[in-house]
Amino acid sequence: MILTTRFVVALFLLFSINLAVAEEYAVPHSGSPYLPLDDLQNNDILHLPTGLKVNFDQMQNAISSSNVIYIGETHDNIEAHRAQLEIIMDLTRRFPDKISVGMEMFRRSAQQDLDRWNIGELSLDQFKKLFRKNWGDGYALYKPIFDFINKNHVPLIGLKPSTETEDRFRSNKPSDQNNLPKIDFNDRYHRPFSMSIFGGHQAMEKPYRMLLLWEETMAQTVADFLIDPSNINSKLVILAGGFHVQYGFGIPKRAFRRVPHSYSIVLPTATELPAELKDREMDVQHVSIPLYSGDYAWKIPYKILPDNKVKLGVVLENSKNTVRIKSVLANSNAELAGLKDGDLLLAIDGAELNDIEDLTDKLRRLDVGHRARLIVKRESEVMDVEIQFRGPKQ
Repeated sequence: MILTTRFVVALFLLFSINLAVAEEYAVPHSGSPYLPLDDLQNNDILHLPTGLKVNFDQMQNAISSSNVIYIGETHDNIEAHRAQLEIIMDLTRRFPDKISVGMEMFRRSAQQDLDRWNIGELSLDQFKKLFRKNWGDGYALYKPIFDFINKNHVPLIGLKPSTETEDRFRSNKPSDQNNLPKIDFNDRYHRPFSMSIFGGHQAMEKPYRMLLLWEETMAQTVADFLIDPSNINSKLVILAGGFHVQYGFGIPKRAFRRVPHSYSIVLPTATELPAELKDREMDVQHVSIPLYSGDYAWKIPYKILPDNKVKLGVVLENSKNTVRIKSVLANSNAELAGLKDGDLLLAIDGAELNDIEDLTDKLRRLDVGHRARLIVKRESEVMDVEIQFRGPKQ
């Protein structure tokens, strides 16, 4: 018996030593241990810890017990936003007036305006400007989500730090570090994974530190929601880049560190890029991570907003609630219609134009051969201009 015990102990120690030396510990298939996500069909949903496929209702039944539901995204993939919207719509049906949505795309400093938008005191044009100020282009990608949550008065919460907070953090002066969120710099998996995305260069240390500020601030916003007595029995849906929620060591762990709570991570996942989008593929160095990538992977295709079928043939800039033509290209549709440098585009086919994205969205719906009417202001004169959109070879 003594020999047997010693043998077992020695075997255990040898096994432990071998594991320590190997330092692999990676969950296969990028965090999907039972089944490579490549093997799924589009719209299959996989419960990652068990490798079992579930349908949408089954997933929703399970995540409905969570206080926080994280839904990752690839920002320009419209299918990821379609999956996010379906989850939000179903949760809103299950828990009327108990769902809030937090978005990476807005800063905490935008909260007062977001609250005004929620109760109808901020116009659509003002809201679009707020989005552009906080995030940049891409409003059309999120429009269906915004339309739903606004119509149903679902509170929208900004997650990211203000630019002032970022500036204080960059300064690295002790006096400027007051009131910054507490930051965990030492997660043994988060750092190597992040640096693999950044290319592993030491020069990326400052961007990595800023990433930590973003994630800790977003996590603090989640914690603030959870401890607010008015949010008892409410649920928070977080929409953020998949990197911030994948493996749980970004926002989820940092929020849990502040306020332990139940949460679920859903990852809308495209495993293959169409040939025409191959230039978007990232070359990321492999990092061994012994963690599930999330709770559920929802297999989706990769689709982006379609290019405009028609071209105006101008260089544009936003200018005081309208669109200004900086220059007109030679032999373009704009030149043939008589448009000139400096013209202000006020409306197209009766729809007001408040920014370039308004115009782009309208043009996206037109085909070659379509005629449109532009309201144009040239100096003090307002003109009605008809334009016909020719194809590139006409």
